[in-house]
Amino acid sequence: MNEKEWFFEKYKDIFSMGFKFKKTLFDRKSEFQTVKILETEGYGPMLINDDIIMTTERDEFIYHEMIIHVPLFTHPNPENVLIIGGGDGGSAREVLKHKNVKKCTMIEIDSVVVEACREHLKATSQGLDHPLLDLKFEDGAAYIAQQQDAFDVIIVDSSDPIGPSAVLFGDEFYQNVHRALKKEGIVVAQGESSFYEIEIQKRLLKTVHNLFDKVGFYNYDNLTYSSGCWSFLFASKKYHPIKDFRKENVKKSGIKFRYYNEEIHQASFCQPQFIKEAFEPLWTL
Repeated sequence: MNEKEWFFEKYKDIFSMGFKFKKTLFDRKSEFQTVKILETEGYGPMLINDDIIMTTERDEFIYHEMIIHVPLFTHPNPENVLIIGGGDGGSAREVLKHKNVKKCTMIEIDSVVVEACREHLKATSQGLDHPLLDLKFEDGAAYIAQQQDAFDVIIVDSSDPIGPSAVLFGDEFYQNVHRALKKEGIVVAQGESSFYEIEIQKRLLKTVHNLFDKVGFYNYDNLTYSSGCWSFLFASKKYHPIKDFRKENVKKSGIKFRYYNEEIHQASFCQPQFIKEAFEPLWTL
């Protein structure tokens, strides 16, 4: 095996995942990180930041449909949505499929990520050209600190808690998120894996438990993240993701999904026993 034709993502010196690629499409060091896009054999263009896989053309729809449609179908009227991060454009693409969304603001710290995806990851970056999207290149944590009672739903589409994303996992950040949400607001955030980062999840849950009425995690499957099972943090001031979910609205929306549906929405909040025990009594869903 010629290792020059393979990209390996290593995780905590305990295992590695390898992906064969044909060529490097983009490779540039920005002010914040090294951004690469590889043309892989089985997954299409693959976005990699600081040697960590962010998304691939083959399975990006799973992540983006689940981070967006669960909160937007829980909230009865999400008119004003904020995305922090999400430079590939996939989250914006899914938000703007909802007809009741009047404005979507996206705060991305690294313009190089957007540039790379516009050039080489067309499946997701198409979301960046929608007329209702207000794209700003700023520090998301600094931006949210200046907002109050502004958004129905906030999506924290971040990478792992290292580098420029580390601040997006802290107490102060979520205090600012709570203030920036309207009185019935919901926040959903990239929430790591219960198999490898349950301590990070506990810290996140403890933080939002002190701020929001309804908090927990929901899970989804993917092809390219460590363990194959990943989570999103869900925190709501009012609406419950199961009790207030109206599954008939999914069909009425006319949106075509590849992963998400009303059954997946409900089932994603079911948790294995070891996770339920780890999160008690912080879990309120």
